[in-house]
Amino acid sequence: MSRPRIVIVGAGFAGYRTARTLSRLTRHQADITLLNPTDYFLYLPLLPQVAAGILEPRRVSVSLSGTLPHVRLVLGEADGIDLDGRTVHYTGPEGEEGTLAYDRLVLAAGSVNKLLPIPGIAEHAHGFRGLPEALYLRDHVTRQVELAAAADDRAECAARCTFVVVGAGYTGTEVAAHGAMYTDAQVRRHPMRTGMRPRWMLLDVAPRVMPEMDERLSRTAERVLRQRGVDVRMGTSVQEATHDGVVLTDGSTVDTRTLVWCVGVRPDPLVESLGLPMERGRLLVDPHLQVPGRPELFACGDVAAVPDLNQPGQYTPMTAQHAWRHGKVCAHNVVASLGRGQRRAYRHRDMGFVVDLGGAKAAANPLGLPMSGPAAGAVTRGYHLAAMPGNRVRVAADWLLDAVLPRQAVQLGLVRSWSVPLESSSPEVARVPGRPEQSGKDAVAAGTAGTAGKHADGDDAKKQPRGEPGKNQPGGEPGKNQPGGEPAKNQPGGEPAKRGSDAASAGSRSHGERAKGSQSGSPRASGKPRRAVEAAGPRPARGGSGKPGKSSRTSGAGSAGKRPTAPSGPSRSAGPPTDPGPEPPANQPPPGPDIAPGPVRRTDGRAVEGDS
Repeated sequence: MSRPRIVIVGAGFAGYRTARTLSRLTRHQADITLLNPTDYFLYLPLLPQVAAGILEPRRVSVSLSGTLPHVRLVLGEADGIDLDGRTVHYTGPEGEEGTLAYDRLVLAAGSVNKLLPIPGIAEHAHGFRGLPEALYLRDHVTRQVELAAAADDRAECAARCTFVVVGAGYTGTEVAAHGAMYTDAQVRRHPMRTGMRPRWMLLDVAPRVMPEMDERLSRTAERVLRQRGVDVRMGTSVQEATHDGVVLTDGSTVDTRTLVWCVGVRPDPLVESLGLPMERGRLLVDPHLQVPGRPELFACGDVAAVPDLNQPGQYTPMTAQHAWRHGKVCAHNVVASLGRGQRRAYRHRDMGFVVDLGGAKAAANPLGLPMSGPAAGAVTRGYHLAAMPGNRVRVAADWLLDAVLPRQAVQLGLVRSWSVPLESSSPEVARVPGRPEQSGKDAVAAGTAGTAGKHADGDDAKKQPRGEPGKNQPGGEPGKNQPGGEPAKNQPGGEPAKRGSDAASAGSRSHGERAKGSQSGSPRASGKPRRAVEAAGPRPARGGSGKPGKSSRTSGAGSAGKRPTAPSGPSRSAGPPTDPGPEPPANQPPPGPDIAPGPVRRTDGRAVEGDS
């Protein structure tokens, strides 16, 4: 008899815990496959410390292959699920397609940024859900403080050193608290010529900071924020965002170059394509985390609406604490469905929350005991060390170094503004040039943006060439004004010095034609596949030879299990739908992060179009 095949989609808190527990329970008697776009588990609660320069990125990234024995890791993003055929269709990181057959399927795809129909948000704000976004924010904040320090104009200085965080929940509060400490340390070492200081603002329509938490934690967090000079405005949000600032709902205008969107998250739209009963975007499951009518299908984490047995009629909230516990119960029930052990209903006990506010400050209520100050800071860091599935010694070492040494306030420029759009379907993966086009999941995100999604219109697609950071994006100053933004002719693989108007006009024509030809509508979420590629036409083969590549992908939608041809949709990350175009010749070095698309010089004297 063949061994049962168990497929887990997603390696967040729920998916990682499910895989780790299954690896122990099955004892090599089942084939466990984990499908995830990255090869690491991200410990999200410590992500603000990455943005603040306390922890290095790899400290919060736990290797999947190194910590999950007897689990097969498949890198890719799920496109669709054929429930009747019991297969999962996915696309790999290099555009390759694959199919995974299963006997038991665990959906733990997690969540994405929640958008609101506010004009300009999609174009000018950035989320905070993955490592690329944290690295971008760290570089961007550092750059703005450096530019503000060198500015003579007080208005420009004030705009650059004003940082607006929307959403006073767990994430937004920690980002503002750590960010204020980080920028204050920069200014102490290098005062601004105008004598100004950085200004952080925290906005939310809620009546208090962290409204979902205990009120005592909320008061402690707000007190610490105000002591650090953070402008906390409750009952206020953004009415419109522009390149130069934001208009608030109270009618005031704030000049800023930084808008961090921490309003919240919503379930991954993958589950919407299944055609199964939903509850506010989450897949309905029973207390055993099993989908009714589908004994082979389980769901846990943010994509699952799990009944709260302690509060009848309600569902467990979308928190890491619940997702981690879901994973353990789900693994036991999957094994029970294979004939081993007994099923378990999900019940939880509130163990309290911890909020790291930077330095020795924190707010915590372990087991319901409210704490603040250094004692809460010690409890908070101890909790994180105990909860992390790896890298504990490295994290503790970084904390020790941060306590005795000044932070390194440098910008590496590895992640640019256009690489981490707010509407990205995969915030854990940065957008890169030449990457395969994405499916409907980003289209779903674009659809929810309402009027904020203006950049998906055809006119804007004409205005902005593929791969270039728009000048209207936060931090998206022209390349010549950005640190490290030397002219393309001085960078490897970039555009050589201008030889004449013919080359320039040819380059502009090619970009205009590509942008114009890539205009398409944005399919809505209902019944659409998650990541179907744009069906705009064949893609040139590698090396820019002009040979047609493989045709557009299709993906499954709905419970019927069919894979219809995907509609034309926007690119993998948000922004105007574009054609990746031909790739550079084999002997051409890859372009740098700031190189705009344009003609490059070949050794045989002919010009070919490069792929920025």
